[in-house]
Amino acid sequence: MGILGITFIGSPIDATIIIAYFIGIVIFGSFFGKFTKSTKDFFFGGQRFPWWLLTMSCVATLVGSYSFIKYSEAGYLYGMSSSMSYLNDWFIMPFFIFGWLPIIYFSRVISIPEYFERRFNRTARLLATILIMIYLIGYIGINFLTLGIALNKLLGVELYTAVIVIAILTAIYVTAGGQTAVIMTDLVQGFILLTAGLLLFVIGVMHVGGFGAFWDKLPVSHRLPFSGFQEPGAFPGVGIFWQDAIANSLAFYFMNQGLIMRFLSAKSLHEGRKAVLVMILILMPLTAIAVSSIGWVGKAMPQEEILQMEKQIALEVQEKTGETIAVPTQPNPKNIFVTVSRIICLPGVFGFIMAALIAALMSTVDTLINAASAIFVNDIWKSYIKPKQSDQHYLFTARWFSVAVAILGVALVPIFAMQESLYKAHGMFTAAVTPPMVVAILFGAFWKRYSGPAAVCTLFGGSVAIILSFVFPGIIGYEIAGIPLFSWGVGPAGADFMRAFYGLVICFGIGLISAYCFQPASSEQTLGYVSSSIHEAAERYKGGKLNTETTHVRVQGIIQITQISNEEISLSKRTMQEIGAQPGDLLYVTDIRWWLGGIRSSHFKAATPHEQDGLIRLSEQALDRANLLLDRPVFVEKIL
Repeated sequence: MGILGITFIGSPIDATIIIAYFIGIVIFGSFFGKFTKSTKDFFFGGQRFPWWLLTMSCVATLVGSYSFIKYSEAGYLYGMSSSMSYLNDWFIMPFFIFGWLPIIYFSRVISIPEYFERRFNRTARLLATILIMIYLIGYIGINFLTLGIALNKLLGVELYTAVIVIAILTAIYVTAGGQTAVIMTDLVQGFILLTAGLLLFVIGVMHVGGFGAFWDKLPVSHRLPFSGFQEPGAFPGVGIFWQDAIANSLAFYFMNQGLIMRFLSAKSLHEGRKAVLVMILILMPLTAIAVSSIGWVGKAMPQEEILQMEKQIALEVQEKTGETIAVPTQPNPKNIFVTVSRIICLPGVFGFIMAALIAALMSTVDTLINAASAIFVNDIWKSYIKPKQSDQHYLFTARWFSVAVAILGVALVPIFAMQESLYKAHGMFTAAVTPPMVVAILFGAFWKRYSGPAAVCTLFGGSVAIILSFVFPGIIGYEIAGIPLFSWGVGPAGADFMRAFYGLVICFGIGLISAYCFQPASSEQTLGYVSSSIHEAAERYKGGKLNTETTHVRVQGIIQITQISNEEISLSKRTMQEIGAQPGDLLYVTDIRWWLGGIRSSHFKAATPHEQDGLIRLSEQALDRANLLLDRPVFVEKIL
């Protein structure tokens, strides 16, 4: 079927669903541009969102199109052990919830590099900026590549044409709506991709004869929760642990600017913590099944059936486009997601699955584009090129750089396409970039002695050591007294998976030694920026002493416009008592319609109370900033 000159391999209803999804998500995301009035709105959505909205949007961010393609390939080749990466986040949870999250939330930093300057020095910020920009733009490129591979099998268009179209559509609504558009579209896309992945598993199990038949048809090696310590060489358990469970997971939670910005968009630290708990303990196990299971199903199916579908797809593309395409002689693991989906899905369902794949890409790339824009504006443009400009100037720059960073991601696609497997390309990239940043963040957040010079040594020295491992790969398996130092016995085929372990050990050693070679950081420099001084960080965030009277009571009221500071609201004395607030406390005011997800809400300081019960007094400018409506009742609660 052809639409607008594009040849679709599939039924007309599949093509209609995919086109409708494209149009719908771009319009839906662009709608939220009217709620973006400042850089705070563009990068953090005004810090107004509840836990349930953040949880689902975080899952959408973590699950990219590369997740379905990469983990389906791994699931087909190696079985249940392919899900390990999604089930290892629980041990990181205490360090993130009680350490890193409150530090960055209360610090009011726009970017992680900004934290590096406050905690360390300007040189550390510059190095962190370079590493994180490489990380974010590289991830954009990986996502574009994986979706291009999938759509190349669905559409009769060249891979890079599909990539460019997706990049343009994603950039449109990110540029218009910023973080608010990202969060709202990711909420929808999170439900779509999680539902689609679980639906595929159920349909696939039924296709092979039920769960009992599915389990019996899997090879024994594919039923095991962990792959072998050293074997297979292309998926060694020890290498996967250090690469994915440690380096990659730490990178996601501690240096992924996109994910950090999502939690910084929470209306309070309490809401951010709830979002993390629900995501890690409930949604991530479901996500592991959603992204890996199609590979398991493919392994349980007759391989002749898969090969026959691959041949059919190749012939369809050749017939519709006139291009000469090599007919496959055996199943290609890289294509297993699309191939198995075509086999087990009826028309319409297949279109929904492909829309979910597109949702996975767009929900990750939109976050990464917004995050890269935040770092460029805050850490490059504002710091070195155009300081002391108006907020509107920086908002304009952020929107234009969102377009530029999408173009950069597209330019990286050919580099990642050269790798022999998506799993290896993803792992190689993670191991090359993340260890210096991860180690510097962990030392900085949890060790007061760790100073600016030590951080610079870690970032620079660790990066050089990792670059050397690409020039001289033998150093990853360097032996002392016959004992492999970094590869832990993993053979040459799996040595690349140990680069993450090599990088973490080298960076940890550099950080530890350099911390004792330089003077410790001063107490003024660490106050509020290490886990032992979170109380002080909260006071700095609030702008005064904390109110120790705890309450989570929400009181309903009606807005009244009055002459008052744009940053303050005035409640009645009775309302102040009910919510346990005092003048100067930080309050959160939101429309009572919970399903709006905080889109009409904001924070205010409590002003001197008045005598009229039920009235919430604020200025007309504050009403506009919070997107509140005069004719709608609101809830008010104390945050700090």
